[in-house]
Amino acid sequence: MKLHAGVILDLLRVKQWTKNLLIYAALIFTNNLFNPVYFGKVTVGFFLLCFAASSLYIFNDLADYKSDKLHPQKKNRPIAASAVQKDFAWFLGILLMVISLIGSFFLNFHFFLLIIVYLAMTTSYTLSLKHVVIIDVFILSAGFVLRAIAGALVLSVSISPWLLICTFLLALFLAFAKRRNELTIPDAHKHRKILEEYSIPLLDEMISVVTASTVIAYSLYTFTSSTAAKHNYLMLTIPFVLYGIFRYLYLVHKKNMGGSPESILLKDKPTLVNIVLFVSATIIIVYFIK
Repeated sequence: MKLHAGVILDLLRVKQWTKNLLIYAALIFTNNLFNPVYFGKVTVGFFLLCFAASSLYIFNDLADYKSDKLHPQKKNRPIAASAVQKDFAWFLGILLMVISLIGSFFLNFHFFLLIIVYLAMTTSYTLSLKHVVIIDVFILSAGFVLRAIAGALVLSVSISPWLLICTFLLALFLAFAKRRNELTIPDAHKHRKILEEYSIPLLDEMISVVTASTVIAYSLYTFTSSTAAKHNYLMLTIPFVLYGIFRYLYLVHKKNMGGSPESILLKDKPTLVNIVLFVSATIIIVYFIK
């Protein structure tokens, strides 16, 4: 079977590597973005985290390929579509995991421990926790928090608890929106059994709670964190957060999107522009406004 580069990239789910950009948060908010040594360390950590994530995506696809065949989009994944042999997928998954573990060990021991926790948590999700209502979404969100913590561990610096809370709440928002989108697919429970425990009205209520909590938590962060104390203009970034959340809700409710947050990030121009403006404004405030 001849493999094309596009098939390998799909197998690795390279588009989902955008989630791991959270590792740069600590670099930005600790005023180290323009430190070449620290930037290099975090970039190495980024790729090691991506390799660990891709290995887990491969193992997840190997475990779920039968149910993926019943999903209108997931049936096109390389393993479900029989575009990749399972033996090769196992080899590549194990290779990426070994590279990630060895590389992280030499980069930073605490980062190495985080990779182990990430691998264990995600594996437990794949094997059992994805079948436990609400806990399934919490595990997915905890993965985002670990990504944010990873950058701080690589640099051996502290990170604001507020930033971790905001990350967790925003991840919950995305996860609940994803579950809602999945429920709109015919015979949804056949490709994800846990969806039997959810309903669109229930998820809408959960999304409402998390949306308000996210906005409040981020607003408090811009006013009360140690970073905000030095750069009180951070409150000017609140409108970008509001617009991003409202735009996402619009896409979920009016465009029936939300099943793939990384696709929205890469394809929805208003969302992409908003993120670029948010990051640019944050960098200007933290680094250039005294």
